[in-house]
Amino acid sequence: MSTRTTTLIKHALAVAIAAALPLIAGAAEAPMPWMNRALSADQRATLVLKEMTQEEKLQWVYGYFGSDFAPKKTTKIAAALPSSAGYIPGVPRLGLPALFETDAGLGVASQASANPRERTSLPSGLATAATWNPKLAYQGGAMIGAEARASGFNVMLAGGVNLMRDPRNGRNFEYAGEDPLLSGIMVGQAVKGIQSNHLISTVKHFALNSQETGRTELDARIGNVAARTSDLLAMQLVIEQGHPGSVMCAYNRVNGPYACENAWLLNEVLKQDWGFKGYVMSDWGAVHSTVASANNGLDQQSGSEFDKSPYFAGALEEAVKTGAVSQSRFDNMVYRILYAMFDKGVVDHPVKPDGAIDFAAHGLISRLDAEESMVLLKNDAQLLPLRKDVKTIAVIGGYADKGVLSGGGSSQVYPVGGSAVKGLLPAIWPGPVVYHPSAPVKEIAALAPGANVVFDSGADPAKAAQLAASADVAIVFGTQWIGEANDAVDLSLPDKQDALIAAVAAANPRTVVVLETSGPVLMPWLGKTAAVLQAWYPGTRGGEAIARVLFGDVNPSGHLPATFPASLSQLPRPVLDGDPAKPQMQFRVDYHEGAAVGYKWFDLKKHIPLFPFGHGLSYTQFAYTGLAGEYKNGQLQVRFKVSNTGKVAGKDVAQLYVAASPGARWEAPKRLAGWDKVDLQPGESREVTLTVEPRMLAVLDGPSKTWRIAKGKYKLVLAQDAGGTGESSITVDLPARKLDLHGKAVPSTEKR
Repeated sequence: MSTRTTTLIKHALAVAIAAALPLIAGAAEAPMPWMNRALSADQRATLVLKEMTQEEKLQWVYGYFGSDFAPKKTTKIAAALPSSAGYIPGVPRLGLPALFETDAGLGVASQASANPRERTSLPSGLATAATWNPKLAYQGGAMIGAEARASGFNVMLAGGVNLMRDPRNGRNFEYAGEDPLLSGIMVGQAVKGIQSNHLISTVKHFALNSQETGRTELDARIGNVAARTSDLLAMQLVIEQGHPGSVMCAYNRVNGPYACENAWLLNEVLKQDWGFKGYVMSDWGAVHSTVASANNGLDQQSGSEFDKSPYFAGALEEAVKTGAVSQSRFDNMVYRILYAMFDKGVVDHPVKPDGAIDFAAHGLISRLDAEESMVLLKNDAQLLPLRKDVKTIAVIGGYADKGVLSGGGSSQVYPVGGSAVKGLLPAIWPGPVVYHPSAPVKEIAALAPGANVVFDSGADPAKAAQLAASADVAIVFGTQWIGEANDAVDLSLPDKQDALIAAVAAANPRTVVVLETSGPVLMPWLGKTAAVLQAWYPGTRGGEAIARVLFGDVNPSGHLPATFPASLSQLPRPVLDGDPAKPQMQFRVDYHEGAAVGYKWFDLKKHIPLFPFGHGLSYTQFAYTGLAGEYKNGQLQVRFKVSNTGKVAGKDVAQLYVAASPGARWEAPKRLAGWDKVDLQPGESREVTLTVEPRMLAVLDGPSKTWRIAKGKYKLVLAQDAGGTGESSITVDLPARKLDLHGKAVPSTEKR
């Protein structure tokens, strides 16, 4: 009988005993000093680790998939929650609960099940980023964390923050766009919200998981400094803002080694340089070794059934016995997991899968997020908001009579009542294709009770155009379904939707296009349409949110978290690397753009995008005055006044960009340095003060691992987007300054 089998039997017996005779912390016969909440997480983890046997330690570093479906699934783990992402047995005799893991950052997902959990879904991560509202990100995180706890989970595989290096990436909808400052702050607040429920959240996928094509074998090539000032900076900001308990390493290679056995990423950058105290878990199927993975920084093999071997089971036990992995390193792997459990309250606040969920209240949170995320891209002749006394409305395409689209893969949240549209392909993972039952047609009709609202599927463009010609206004829903493990073939809407939109727009100049897409798409019909609203994947109550924005119950205030290119030729890699037909083929992706991601690349190459990063229109107008900057006590503070000069209330996202001093060698002409979202009544003004993140002013010196702000003049640009809309600018003088990797001042050692 193997050691692993013996361990499982012992675990099952321990669970049975614990169920019959609950352990009481502090009992005379079994004192547990690590249960003293007055002690620090470090002290508690250290104390309980000393009491563990080697077998008990082994079970913490080896995770099982929670669903019946998995490659090489041989053993049903009865204690795991059904259709869940993962399970790690606890140690009942020491008062340590098991870890129950669920995907993902949009809500409580279910994996490969005929009877999935039905839970509330937030809009896509990219949509939340488009709100530019950290408070909403926190509120949404707190909501899905509460549903995870009520469902019996204490680990949430959330915190997706891979920068959008390619708009075709199949998981862009889970992430937060192209800028490290915006992504890091928004996702950091979401993680903080999740963990407010005494759960562990991850940040993922560490690192450079920027496309799905060949994701398990591609080698992401990038310079160390470029990585640290782009994708890694975003993740560092998440860790500083949200303090996640775990980091999930990615499938791909980074400059040679796999991410989950990459000593530079895990040991040097994450644990040494950033001082991360939690644990590194693998992505499901991302482990390729025992000794290299353990020694180079991986602490826990997750979903082991997806890997070629149970690397952290008997093989790790043997490696520790022979000294290939030291006992101290092995103990540190376990310590980090225990530390996170104590630090985030997992031990002190056990989960029970019987909590009540207030779906109405949680649905409202999702709707508010969706409303604030929607980006009004175009609004000729102020067609929007629509008048509620409009007589006839033609609604076309996108299953708008039934619901709103969501993205596929491991993050899929199943709606209460099931998908509104049945039988769509793909039916299996990363499908099924799911529509949340919040029908825009129904909500549009509710807000315009006197109108004749007629729906057409759009299957026949000529018929749809005929309907549009007879209506006062036509609303076309353009959709793009995409899911994990697949990248978009191109940036066109699938299934000839571009032709449908063009036909409708030709028939009715008062055509509004509503886009439910993973991210940026091309718009060959843009010049023919009157208005375009980017609705992303809008979540549980997305149909209601769309209608409220279209009719002006909500003034749109979303701004793009990513550049919309005018063509594929504007991208750093117009042709996606890799071959979808050969997913296991090893190849390299050269990120020659370095840290010049998104709008920075467009600035550098002087490309004119379809819509710039930060773009977003409103039903009112805003003006900026009084821009001033002051460098004081080592900080650059910027002040200005925002005024609502229009006729309706609205929210403005005032964006501050900084252009480098002539002596500074930046990756691009300017960087986002800060922003604020201001809610103003008509005629109202408000003073805003921003403190610039100091690393946005600096260049990273690789050898010394310090940020250097060069002495000189820096241009501060206040605008409504990266293209300069509403621009106001000043120049400030900054002294030379040295900062550590966290942006804190490094004391000068120079003699005076």
